Amino acid sequence: MDALTRIEQALAAAIAKGSGEGTPPLLAAAVRHAVFTPGSRVRPRLCLAVAAACDDDAPVVSDAAAASIELLHCASLVHDDLPCFDDAELRRGQPTVHRAYGERLAVLAGDGLIVLAFENLAWHTLRHPDRLAPLLMIIGRAVGMQDGIVAGQAWECEPAVELSAYHREKTGALFAAATEAGAAAAGQDPSQWRQLGANLGEAYQIADDIRDVAGRSAEIGKPVGQDAAHGRPSAAAELGLDGALTRLVELVQAAVQSIPDCPGTCKLGQLVIAETARLLPADLAARFQDQLATPGS
Repeated sequence: MDALTRIEQALAAAIAKGSGEGTPPLLAAAVRHAVFTPGSRVRPRLCLAVAAACDDDAPVVSDAAAASIELLHCASLVHDDLPCFDDAELRRGQPTVHRAYGERLAVLAGDGLIVLAFENLAWHTLRHPDRLAPLLMIIGRAVGMQDGIVAGQAWECEPAVELSAYHREKTGALFAAATEAGAAAAGQDPSQWRQLGANLGEAYQIADDIRDVAGRSAEIGKPVGQDAAHGRPSAAAELGLDGALTRLVELVQAAVQSIPDCPGTCKLGQLVIAETARLLPADLAARFQDQLATPGS
């Protein structure tokens, strides 16, 4: 079974188990809207790719870890789109949850997805209880107030923030969790995989900053120009488009070089490069590939 099929099945099972007959119908619908609006699933795919590189001896655990990371990502998007933050109308080409179901249900849907992510880990580690605590620590830290998504979002409320720290926490933390969780789910040491996720996460945010100024709304499925409109830190604004692209290349190179020696090293490197290029407008994706291929770049 391919990775995307595993992810979609794990997400569907988690939603079905977590939102049974007692769940208010509109809340259940809002949760499904948040999770099943088509997305790239890059974080859970990265988690499964690392698990595979670590022999993936317990697929039920790695599937659960991948799904829980995606549930938390979806929750963060629901909250990020709210009127108190971005007041976004579109996400992945569809109305945002608060536009489709109202602000109150959007808050509750995001909260419910956070709880469900941790329930899901507990449900699927019963036969591997020694793997639950490391997964809880890895994933909990990635969404927390000190180094995780909550911290990254909160920095938008501060008068000043260092750009790299903002990117590491808002986006990089969950990518780092994805790589670490993949190893932990397979019973391997997660620490050697953290740098891959951290570098890729920061690169992903820089690519997102670039397409916010150089992309088109119809292509990326959400409004452009939002960083400037909301006064958010942005690599494109701070470094310029060329500088941001150069920094992106540096981070992707560092991500590829940080992949531990394993049977899937080449495949993982290809995934990192392909996912980054996919985010960029076509002309900038070509420049990105050219700079990667240039010796000494």
